[in-house]
Formats: sequence, C-alpha cells, structure tokens
Amino acid sequence: MLLLQRLTWQIAQGGIRQVLIGATRAEFDFANHIAHTIETDPEASWIFVLDQLNTHQSASLVRLVATCCQLDLDLGIKGKSGILHSMASRSAFLSDPTHRIRFVYVPKHTSWLNQIECWFSILTRRLIRRGNFTSTEDLKQQIRAFIRYFNCTMAKPFNWKFQGFEPKPH
Repeated sequence: MLLLQRLTWQIAQGGIRQVLIGATRAEFDFANHIAHTIETDPEASWIFVLDQLNTHQSASLVRLVATCCQLDLDLGIKGKSGILHSMASRSAFLSDPTHRIRFVYVPKHTSWLNQIECWFSILTRRLIRRGNFTSTEDLKQQIRAFIRYFNCTMAKPFNWKFQGFEPKPH
C-alpha cells in the first residue's frame, strides 16, 4: 500500500516544499520528514502547524527537537517520566515558544481550516480521480510530477473567502 504521508506546505507561496511517499505512516516516518525539512535550512527558526495526530507528538520528535535546538535535557522515559512521559508532556515541550523549532497544534474542530486538505482535494480532482496508474512506482512518479507542475503553474496562497454560517432558525 502506498501512502502520500507527509507534505510540507509553504503557506506564503502556496506550494509544496517537501514530500514523502512511502508504505508506512509511523512515528519514525514523521520525525524523518521533519528532519529532512529542517535540513533545508538548519539554522532557521521553524514553526510547524499540525493536527493532533499521535505521531505529531512523538518521543522521536521530542528527541529530534532537543538535538536540533541543542537542548541538554534529561528527557525522561516514554510512558514513565519527564518530558517523554505522556503525549501531553511531549506536546507541551514541542509547543514551547522559546524553542527555535516548535509545533502548533490546531484544535480538532478546526481541521476543515487545514490548507493541506484543500491541496489534497486538488490532487484528488486533478490527478488521482482521472489517473491511470500501472504500478505503485508509477503512481509515485505521477504524484511527484504533479507537485512539480503545481508548484510551477498553480502555486499561490489560498484566499480564504469563508464568511461563516448563518444560524439556522429554530
């Protein structure tokens, strides 16, 4: 099974910066994707805006941020103590605004605002739904080609036009 599992969306340019396509969607996969993204500008400050998926608040991610930010801390033991104790403690560490690399977790009820979901809709409508794929590798290549095409021809920041809902009469 093939998963388009990780994309880095550049909000200001409206394009895809990094893509990871693989067979799994595990903690390691996400931490690896973040590490590759950070490597594109290792000294920069990074703010990642994410949903609250458990892999986005993992022990691997805490270790990565501690290493990249050169934080000499006892992280504790996953499930037992310290920063690694629970998802809540890991989330608090990863969200710390004093870190050069930090994560902002959007509330679950705001998932419809997630811009990458809009982009996935574009990918589905323009490539996947109409596509003919001879193999998993062919699908991967076509997705990567679509991303290159999208970034060159269609990438622009999304213009939010939503004004809110009218309350329903009782």
